[in-house]
Amino acid sequence: MKAVRLEATGKLQLCEISKPVPGPGELLVRIEACGICGTDRHIFHGEFPSKPPVTLGHEFAGIVEAVGSGVTDFLPGMRVTGDPNISCGGCEECRRGRLNLCRRLQAIGIHRDGGFAEYVCMPESQAFALPTDLDPLHGAFCEPLACCIHGVDLAGLRTGASAIVLGGGVIGLLTLQLARLAGATRIVLVTRSAEKRRLAESLGATATADPGNGDIVARIIAEDGLLPGGADVVFECAGVAETMQQAPRLARRGGTAVILGVMPQGATIEIEPFDLLFREVALISSFVNPFTHGRAADLIGSGRIKVEPLISRRIGLDEAPESITNSARGGEIRVLVVPNGK
Repeated sequence: MKAVRLEATGKLQLCEISKPVPGPGELLVRIEACGICGTDRHIFHGEFPSKPPVTLGHEFAGIVEAVGSGVTDFLPGMRVTGDPNISCGGCEECRRGRLNLCRRLQAIGIHRDGGFAEYVCMPESQAFALPTDLDPLHGAFCEPLACCIHGVDLAGLRTGASAIVLGGGVIGLLTLQLARLAGATRIVLVTRSAEKRRLAESLGATATADPGNGDIVARIIAEDGLLPGGADVVFECAGVAETMQQAPRLARRGGTAVILGVMPQGATIEIEPFDLLFREVALISSFVNPFTHGRAADLIGSGRIKVEPLISRRIGLDEAPESITNSARGGEIRVLVVPNGK
């Protein structure tokens, strides 16, 4: 079968490899779609820990083609989404219920072969059923949505709260929708892209702002700003130094800033601890998706989260290496790799 393999840092190519065979407790899944995530680009550049040689792709969904011995809840022909994050279950963090902080965490598409291929094998424990009539491309949004759900959970967003979302990519636009579903009544999304600002307003943002047009912090939190005094919760979803520094400054007194964006490993930013202390702003980081993938599958399956407008392009496996190794095109939200045709 064809697969997009990271052979080493900076070396990614389309290869012909053996079709996997499901072992005990595993599913063989024919990939319908797998999303290209910013993390894939970080992995390629050596900015996020991985374990090459490995087939990349951790945002995938598809059809069960075969099952190994001992599988009880899935049958061939079922549509599934895969939670890529496999915890050991035995380390101290796992025993504390913090599976995402497992000291031996292994991720499909990062440490073991993933979804930029015609087929992938995964443990039954990582699979979640999707409706048979769901658009086959929509299941690929379950993994990023699950990560966003974790961030919203950590924020403790309450009905009637205000929120700011920094970043108009897939994480920002999914978080925006979750904040709306959680009952936030004022949601400001910040992005330089006019097209993404229009899309954000159609998805529930009550206001949007262009950070390239003056001091964005002052324009939002000033007395005559979009959210005077700041927001109850700020979600950093861009993963760049500028927005990482802005996030706590945009939170109101006693507010919360949640870091969802991923910066390169080793990158640093400046934060003013006195400001956090004096205004008692909580700065929280949110890592992957503990216990949220099933909820994401339910939301995608129900149609309550809109993902069709987030699909920028559909490409085949042969185009995937070039798309992953280069920066995203201007205005792109999510590119989906569709192994068996666009």
